[in-house]
Amino acid sequence: MARGTASVTVTLELEAGNASLMTLGKMLGPTGVPPFEVKRKYDAATADRRGEIIPAVITIDARKRWTMRLKTPPTASLIRAALGQPGSPQPGHKAVGALSRDQVRRIAIRKLPDLNTTDVDAAMRIVAGTARSMGVRVED
Repeated sequence: MARGTASVTVTLELEAGNASLMTLGKMLGPTGVPPFEVKRKYDAATADRRGEIIPAVITIDARKRWTMRLKTPPTASLIRAALGQPGSPQPGHKAVGALSRDQVRRIAIRKLPDLNTTDVDAAMRIVAGTARSMGVRVED
């Protein structure tokens, strides 16, 4: 994009391979970007990861040209998938399960491109904090 042009950034969390056209229409309608084009590109890019929630950052410039960047799934959804159940309704009071250090490491490595660290141990601490806030214990 040229320097000095106005741009709009829209972040969406959509189901991989099956984006909701209604959600896209609500978020992209005011920007003038055709939601069906975004859906087609998003679904093609995420078809191999069906069932996951994949965030997409869509940047729209003043000429209505748009680019899409895919991010890694939210940490909470990766923890839920590893655990096989949702988080606790009362985190800190009721634990719903436990993750092993190996599971936390796999999640941290997968999330590393979107985290504000390049160190796997720091990423593991971030993932462990998210797990604790969901009522999930991390075992050594």
